Amino acid sequence: MARGPAYSRVLFDEPGPRGRARIRLYTVLGLAVLAALVGLALWQFARNGQLGRSRWLPFVQLSYLRFLGQGLVGTLVATAIAAVLSFPLGVLLALGRLSRARVLRWVSTAYIELFRGVPLLLLIYAFLLALPRFGINLPLLWKLVVPIVLVNTAVLAEIFRAGVNAVDRGQSEAAAALGLRDGQAMRLVVLPQAVRLVIPSLVTQLVALLKDSTLGYVVSYPELMKQGNNLTVYTHLLVQTYLIVALIYVVANIALSRLATYLERRLGTRVRRRATGPEEPDTGAPGRPEPVAAAPQTMT
Repeated sequence: MARGPAYSRVLFDEPGPRGRARIRLYTVLGLAVLAALVGLALWQFARNGQLGRSRWLPFVQLSYLRFLGQGLVGTLVATAIAAVLSFPLGVLLALGRLSRARVLRWVSTAYIELFRGVPLLLLIYAFLLALPRFGINLPLLWKLVVPIVLVNTAVLAEIFRAGVNAVDRGQSEAAAALGLRDGQAMRLVVLPQAVRLVIPSLVTQLVALLKDSTLGYVVSYPELMKQGNNLTVYTHLLVQTYLIVALIYVVANIALSRLATYLERRLGTRVRRRATGPEEPDTGAPGRPEPVAAAPQTMT
């Protein structure tokens, strides 16, 4: 079943000829302004000698690349651990807020509202400065990961809850008609569909996790930003180092976005195949009902 034009027009109506002309004009103007800003920045760099060959040659040496590579590995490790812990906990917290048990629903709601409002940097300083005075002194990695998990679990819980609420209520009713209990219906029917609906938001939050790992410099955890900062101390190549670090982050985020697009298309194709079943050969005009033979009339 192919997606029609109306399928993609969800957030706004399709613009008319004048709207499309304005969009093209604004796009051209925006690109021109962006190109002018980039050109101005390059001109300033060249004017101050920041584009000289000698300032970029160190970054092709193996020692520099290995140093930044260690930071990239640290960033990926912290992001991976935070994601592995945050995503399942977010599901559990969302189910707790949707639970019929009043106490569980209140506790889950209180946690979500609290940690969605607390700045991540404040939590990191709490684990770095306050908790060690009470005998809670975690390793550097966990001083970064635990605050990230606490905050992102609350955000992911709301994403999963929105996905569950977006699933048609008839799915739960159909599961109940088949004899499934509420927990089984949620686990086997509703939750898989909810995850498919929120995959783009989940990958966006994964990108946010990757960006949150840059706060590792606060606890001196050797992630990419911290390694870049250390590199500038020894080389004094501030502009070049941070441009390369920024480029690495951009490439990583683009890769995650591509992954989100691939997963969305893959899962969407599976859902459509299950919904429509195997295709049958077309024997008539599309969309036209088959003629029904008239019943023979009988004389009474």
